[in-house]
Amino acid sequence: MMDKSAGINHSGTTVLNQSYNKSTHQAIVWRNVILFAYLHLAALYGALLIFTSAKIATTIFAIFMYQVSLIGITAGAHRLWSHRSYKAKWPLRVILMICNTVAFQNHVFEWSRDHRLHHKYSETNADPHNANRGFFFSHIGWLLCRKHPDIMDKGRGIDVKDLLADPIVAFQKKYYKFLMPMLCFIIPTLIPVYCWGESWSNSWFVAAMFRYTFSLNITWLVNSAAHMWGGRPYDRFINPAENITVALLALGEGWHNYHHVFPWDYKAAELGDYRLNITTAFIDFFAKIGWAYDLKTVSADTLRKRMERTGAEDKELPWGWDDKDLSLSDREAATIINKQG
Repeated sequence: MMDKSAGINHSGTTVLNQSYNKSTHQAIVWRNVILFAYLHLAALYGALLIFTSAKIATTIFAIFMYQVSLIGITAGAHRLWSHRSYKAKWPLRVILMICNTVAFQNHVFEWSRDHRLHHKYSETNADPHNANRGFFFSHIGWLLCRKHPDIMDKGRGIDVKDLLADPIVAFQKKYYKFLMPMLCFIIPTLIPVYCWGESWSNSWFVAAMFRYTFSLNITWLVNSAAHMWGGRPYDRFINPAENITVALLALGEGWHNYHHVFPWDYKAAELGDYRLNITTAFIDFFAKIGWAYDLKTVSADTLRKRMERTGAEDKELPWGWDDKDLSLSDREAATIINKQG
């Protein structure tokens, strides 16, 4: 018999919160279904063009833009704005805002608000991409239907004052409908055409459609695969797991068991070098030149104590550094690198 909040079933699969009410109807958003269907069909055609007619420069450019967009999510919306795991001076925040706009996964304010909710109520009805509802739902299905009522209810209690006070976040939010199509689709399509003579068709389907859809799916793997497959050395009673494949593809975001236990660590990982955590390398570079500072990480003693009590149930996990539910002991034990002020 499973505890209703957390536990491990007989197959060894970690399960958290079984309260999903299947009778709750969430209407399908057919507009999103059609758009995502087109994106994936266009991306498949783009993949074919890579091997048949696209110039090698176009493929390299698509890979570069994929890296740019992911940095906007991983170093920007995720580690900086969602979790406050480090601080950034305005030039770096502008760079990350631009990269985040290239990614087109909603503006920083909405992404960060929903991500804090995901951490605060992970694997419950209030989690926007509750992995207990299966791989498809946590990967893309959550974007194809209306939000569960619990998301709306609990979302109103998430603290977003810091996001509202950030002028760069406010600027992106205000002008997103102009900035997003320009940076995500129009400019990436124009560059191959005018810089090395690529065809309009190849440029659109490879540099825009394939690159964008591929980056979306890599980000979604953090919500799906990294909540299902991998080791759980830091807390065996939560679903997030250490997934090396996701870490490699998502620039270091696959060390998910660690991340959900210590969401305020700027590295989002204990182990792994820069090859498996490019985002950490990015932040460390800007820390060296003074644009990133107050980098928060976990002390060896805090890590050891947490692992000794692995399996302790946390009803509400903190979303990051400024969460009022982050314990005083964790704050005092944190190591802040390149501290200023």
